[in-house]
Amino acid sequence: MYEGKIIKFYREKNQLTQEQLGEGICSGTHISKIERLQTEYAPEIITLLSERLGINIDNETRNLKNLKKRLNNWQNVIIMQLFNEMNSINNELEQEKFIQISEYINLYKLLKARYLLMNNKSDEAILIIKEIQKTEHKLAPYDCNLLKHVLGIYYLSKHENFKAIQVLKSILEEDYNNREYYYHLAVAYHSIESPVMAYFYADKSRQFFKEINNYLRVIDAEMLMIIQVKDDGDFTGTISRFENLIQSCDLCNAPDRKAKVLHNLAFEYYRRKNYLQASRFYNKSMSHKDNESGPYLLSLEGYIRSSFEGRLLPSNELLQLAKEGLETAIKKNQLLYINLFNLLCYLIQNKQQEYHKFLRDQALPMFKKFGFVYLIRRSKKELFNYYTELKLTSQALKMAHLIINQ
Repeated sequence: MYEGKIIKFYREKNQLTQEQLGEGICSGTHISKIERLQTEYAPEIITLLSERLGINIDNETRNLKNLKKRLNNWQNVIIMQLFNEMNSINNELEQEKFIQISEYINLYKLLKARYLLMNNKSDEAILIIKEIQKTEHKLAPYDCNLLKHVLGIYYLSKHENFKAIQVLKSILEEDYNNREYYYHLAVAYHSIESPVMAYFYADKSRQFFKEINNYLRVIDAEMLMIIQVKDDGDFTGTISRFENLIQSCDLCNAPDRKAKVLHNLAFEYYRRKNYLQASRFYNKSMSHKDNESGPYLLSLEGYIRSSFEGRLLPSNELLQLAKEGLETAIKKNQLLYINLFNLLCYLIQNKQQEYHKFLRDQALPMFKKFGFVYLIRRSKKELFNYYTELKLTSQALKMAHLIINQ
């Protein structure tokens, strides 16, 4: 089976016809049948053909057989989010000469799409996804479900959360042993503010990550679970869970995850109007992030807003921070943060009319386009309160209708 594919690969690479390769060994017709796996053949013939092609057929066969093992290893490091190993394997596989002739070509392409999504290259990933969708009916059951998983992750990257839920829930677990997709389902439900379902699937993903001893991803799942619990009364239990996660991040030497935990803890304090603690933890989160990255800008926005509402810093300092954030957002072409920092600049300068006009005409349409549910709800409430205060009854009623039916 493997020998025929390898002979054909090297024959074509050397630009030989079947007759030229077989001269003095066997007929071109016999080589054609060997390459198409339609005949039995003597080992001596394969040896002679290999010598003419200048290859060691045993080594080449071993490499082709090991391809599935290497692809499985790549998928494992992708699941574990071991970026150095992930990149190294990607580079190796890009040089692998047998990928295109192997029976694992679709598995490779799907994992490549997943790899691209992890590197924020969704436009390149969707090209691969669309290519494979054309022959979806021919895919093996595992590959078919992997396609759904990768497509679901793509929808998440585009904030198309309902589409992500639909495709991820169509995965058949009996044909797909990678239960990591539960985590992505949890993320999708969290994004549409469905805490019960988000908690349910995050817990299922946590169990899977524990089974495969993937402790970094256990942290991810537990973080997702914690932020679904809205205990607006006694906050002690939630704080304790956050502290345990922070310790876990330190033990695992995971500063990037620690930054996320600190950010989410800051938001929980902000939600409870404890602006001093919120600003403190936003600041701690920022210290673990690249100051030109999206996650840094998100924490900076939270730090400025909590400091403003808690009157913790002078207006001129806050405005300077907001302008620096806006400058970075423009430089990096980060549309979300361009809107958020523009809003902060108006807010800090007490330009209420400009703030709400920008919120209504620029920011809210963008939040809706990309499905930022929390920001959509916050914006609608702000506009409702603003219209009510100005006694603009019709606009206030319109916004109230939107809030009720959102």
